[in-house]
Amino acid sequence: MFFPGKYISRIVFVVLLTLLPISSWAQDAEPFDTNRARLLGHMLQQQLSGKHYSQKPTDDALSEAAFDLYLKQLDFQKRFLWQEDADKLTLYKDQIDDSIRRGRLELPLLGREILNQRITQVQELVAQLLDQKIDPTVKEEVETDPDKMSYVTDLTQQRERWRKIIKAQTLSDYITLREDEVGVDDEGALLPVDAEMDAELLVQAKEKVGKRTNSRLKRMLEETPQDHYDRYLNAISQAFDPHTSYLPPTSKEDFDIQMSGSLEGIGATLREDDGYIKVVRVIPGSAASKQGQLEADDIILKVAEATADAVDITDTRIRDAVALIRGKKGTEVRLTIKKPDGRQLIVPIIRDVVEIKETFVKGTTVTDEKSGERFGYIKIPSFYRDYSGKTDRNCTDDLRAELQRQNQENISGLIIDLRNNGGGSLSDAVSVTGLFIKTGPVVQIRDGSGRIRIMSDDDSSVEYSGPMVVLVNRFSASASEILAGALQDYGRALIVGDEHTHGKGTVQALLDLDRFVNLRGMEKYMPLGAVKVTIQKFYRISGESTQEKGVNPDIVLPSRLDGLESGEKYLDNALPWDHIDSAKYQRWQDSPENIVELQQSSQARIKQSEKFQEIITDATNAEKRRAETQQSLLLTDMLAERDEFRDELKRMTPHGMMDSEEDDDNKELTLDEKIADDPYVDEGVFLLLDMVIPSS
Repeated sequence: MFFPGKYISRIVFVVLLTLLPISSWAQDAEPFDTNRARLLGHMLQQQLSGKHYSQKPTDDALSEAAFDLYLKQLDFQKRFLWQEDADKLTLYKDQIDDSIRRGRLELPLLGREILNQRITQVQELVAQLLDQKIDPTVKEEVETDPDKMSYVTDLTQQRERWRKIIKAQTLSDYITLREDEVGVDDEGALLPVDAEMDAELLVQAKEKVGKRTNSRLKRMLEETPQDHYDRYLNAISQAFDPHTSYLPPTSKEDFDIQMSGSLEGIGATLREDDGYIKVVRVIPGSAASKQGQLEADDIILKVAEATADAVDITDTRIRDAVALIRGKKGTEVRLTIKKPDGRQLIVPIIRDVVEIKETFVKGTTVTDEKSGERFGYIKIPSFYRDYSGKTDRNCTDDLRAELQRQNQENISGLIIDLRNNGGGSLSDAVSVTGLFIKTGPVVQIRDGSGRIRIMSDDDSSVEYSGPMVVLVNRFSASASEILAGALQDYGRALIVGDEHTHGKGTVQALLDLDRFVNLRGMEKYMPLGAVKVTIQKFYRISGESTQEKGVNPDIVLPSRLDGLESGEKYLDNALPWDHIDSAKYQRWQDSPENIVELQQSSQARIKQSEKFQEIITDATNAEKRRAETQQSLLLTDMLAERDEFRDELKRMTPHGMMDSEEDDDNKELTLDEKIADDPYVDEGVFLLLDMVIPSS
């Protein structure tokens, strides 16, 4: 994500003078200021319609997209609303645009009223269900995919839905309790348990589920009208595109803290996604990165402080989830996460500040024993730049120094590793590209009015001119895609990795709404928060956008995430891929011309590689699990599934994901140790050998 230092001048805001009568929600313990809400809604609509890249009109089509997002965030898992409730709310589907313009607030307040009534009803059902005995020997299933579920139509259906929810959670907690209190053997298998202890663990598990569920329902009922209205505004914002959002004052404060880098916690970027808290990115050098198990696209289901009871954060506001996860350095937080392939595990993380040194460029050399050829390997975790002036440390200078060091070792080829690099400084993406080409354009940037600006490398010096392989995966995003795309267009490097990179080809600006309050008397409604709005789009020098499609590698390697719907193109309302005219540039004189032969030799090696065949098997199994959305509620089935996941987890290594920074003895691993068993780095070396010694 990139934020320009200066942005468009202020616009004049005209206050709506005709106000509707105060709603009954004004009687809440925390008064809801309807005038402030109307002001906020009108300002948001004005900023989005005027400054968003797409220049979408605020019309019925946008209203319908916003409504779909609103209904999802209200009850994504379809645990509370009935079909009649959804039908009642759907009457507003094409009216959101008109409501914002006219200052009408019915939908979010009606949604809150209906939801609270259903939550209260569910509280009574849960109390009854917790008094009933759970039979773990009954063979039945529960659907876990909300898209395959319908809203309930009566109390009987809702009771049955919640009965299965409680049973599923109880059996899951039973397994965790058995692991903790009875233990596992050296292979990780559960130790045997007698009947008395077994029954006691089941009781304890149900008590934990009851406590956690009641706490969650209570939290949901405590959400204020303003909380509901804020999320309604965010749904309207995200109808423009998934990277445009409304940040209430408290969320803006959290955003400012995150951007300053001063936050002590686990070191992960999170977002609300259809009622879940999802990991967007794990920050290099952070506590989560060192622990090694938390990855992008993981869903955080529960949060526990060390050994305390876990808190269910499903359907929780992101600021409340962050408040639970965040904590002082040295304390432990335990996250119950759900992997994209359906596996659930508990991830213990010792909170810490981000170790900046782990975000820096680092490199080593790899020698092929058979040929004696030496190749460079450089990891770029992010495109960093210290704008504070305290250190002047930046990605470009660090990479230049590492290249100069490796050139002295007479390397025959170079691997640049951009896997899991989520982006960073745009200027460094351009200047890093310049280290490998003489001069020329690197990226084209188009704004909403069609103006195109080309950012170029004007430095004719080349720090490294030999053969190159660039490793990417589907978590390589933004600035990473600019670098990979430019090197591919110039024919300067062979791009190798997942079938596509993330596909984020847009630029956002953060607009503080308080800056646009110009009329006297409106200051009393501040602070209003901010809007993060997409203002520009990236294009490769070939003219193709990096948006949605990302960068498609020259050599595609198997990935454990193959088949996973991860990336920009799977997000609601993502801006489309398109293209503009190509910039003028000359391809690298020594561009590899034998890409077809390189692809064929790579495919042959993959067929013979045990590591890659394991990865293919794991990806196939994961895809099958994703397709099987019916979860068995038979305890023996759940125990067998646990053993299957355990065996798979024990066998696999991250292979280019968020590798742990430490070994089993908590000793910090060297870069050589981290890549020693990485099949993607090995394949990079083989491809370089094919380029250096074509007959090998």
